[in-house]
Amino acid sequence: MTSQPTKKTAAPAVGGHGLQAGLKDRHLSMIAIGGVIGAGLFVGSSSGIATAGPGILLSYALVGTLVVLVMRMLGEMSAANPTSGSFSAHADRALGRWAGFSIGWLYWFFWVVVLAVEATAGAVILEGWIPAVPQWAWALIVMIVLTATNLVSVGSYGEFEFWFAGIKVVAIAAFIVIGGLAVFGVLPGVDSDQAGLSNLTGHGGFLPNGPGAILTGVLLVVFSFMGSEIATLAAGESENPQKAVTKATNSIIWRVAVFYLGSILVVVSLLPWDSKAIAEDGSYVAALDSLSIPHAGQIMNFIVLTSVLSCLNSGLYTASRMAFSLGQRGDAPKGFGRTTGNGVPRTAILASVAFGFVAVFFNYKFPDSVFLFLVNSSGAVALFVWLVICFSQLRMRRIIQREAPEKLVVKMWLYPYLTWATAALIVFVLGYMLTDTEHDGRKTVLLSLLVAALVLIVAFVKEKVGAGRGTAAVVAGPDVEDAEDASPGKVKTG
Repeated sequence: MTSQPTKKTAAPAVGGHGLQAGLKDRHLSMIAIGGVIGAGLFVGSSSGIATAGPGILLSYALVGTLVVLVMRMLGEMSAANPTSGSFSAHADRALGRWAGFSIGWLYWFFWVVVLAVEATAGAVILEGWIPAVPQWAWALIVMIVLTATNLVSVGSYGEFEFWFAGIKVVAIAAFIVIGGLAVFGVLPGVDSDQAGLSNLTGHGGFLPNGPGAILTGVLLVVFSFMGSEIATLAAGESENPQKAVTKATNSIIWRVAVFYLGSILVVVSLLPWDSKAIAEDGSYVAALDSLSIPHAGQIMNFIVLTSVLSCLNSGLYTASRMAFSLGQRGDAPKGFGRTTGNGVPRTAILASVAFGFVAVFFNYKFPDSVFLFLVNSSGAVALFVWLVICFSQLRMRRIIQREAPEKLVVKMWLYPYLTWATAALIVFVLGYMLTDTEHDGRKTVLLSLLVAALVLIVAFVKEKVGAGRGTAAVVAGPDVEDAEDASPGKVKTG
């Protein structure tokens, strides 16, 4: 890649000085913990259990291992160079501007579609509680409230997310403890003939539908892990970005093990995997019902609503920061890269939520055509992001070692062999999805590849036009003045 001159400047601002260090350590800690717990864990696990039986644990373990490895690579790059653009900014420097442009816009597209999905999911729950307010109005209210939160300051986002994520964490921890006591027969009021570790091997064995169901399970659970990378974007607005990234990276193993594997293990131990209750009521509601906990459905609705609001809050934050980074690098309208006096990228936030509102409209007016296309065409973006992180880390390791080896405070294990193995596994999962017609895996990959191809064409055309005009690449300066030593402007583009 051709080296480009770097210029150390503050982010363009309107009455401000770029993004500000408004996130506290407790905010970052909870964002890191809660980011890996998506609403998909609560509402999507029942289909995975129905497909793979108790063997869904292996599906979660496989995807969890993949996430741990990808986060280790991302942590290595982000600890050395914390920035609001995260993997997009790293891809920009390691692979070329076309890579940073493409993966940045695809990631933005993914999250603005998620805004519509989560707003609708939250609206369904709220309408059930207060039917006098129509579903579309609840979706509108939720979107407006969280937009206002993000517009106030990054600190207000962090505070909301601290409590949203905290509720999720406490709820799952309580579920694991209470369910674990029931599994081992020390919780009163539980049918010992139904709850127990024997459910893992009874009812057709640990793999009742064969080993192939593990891979099918992978396709069903992989997208519930999206969000673990949010901490690396948020770190750019913390007082100690390098420390925040390092802590988030090092804690990913126990977060995945406890919240995903631990809670799913409890579910499939409390009930037989083929229980009708799991299919009809959802895995976690059925598990709570089996413990004779009153109002289990409403309790779970509250937890799911909290997860939805958390996902919406973080989704808007993440999309806006990615748009802000793209604006700083000249890959989006200049207004996206400007901030208000309190360090809020207002234009980037409003543009992101505007697309979210449009997507919500499509969900109500054209749910089986336009909106279905949006959902499917963004579905494989998570895997594309992970793949780009792998290739970026392969190159960035050499750049950092050559120019600033002291910044390698987090290192990918067994580099480069484990990086290549991770990339190969991601390609394998994408390839396997092409064989899946039952769960729309093939449609998701093909439509996502179509959108990715269109974005790539735009990226190459833009780069060629820029080269023809003789314009130099714009390399963003530090997002946070307190993170000066770790700013992109301190390390030359290799």
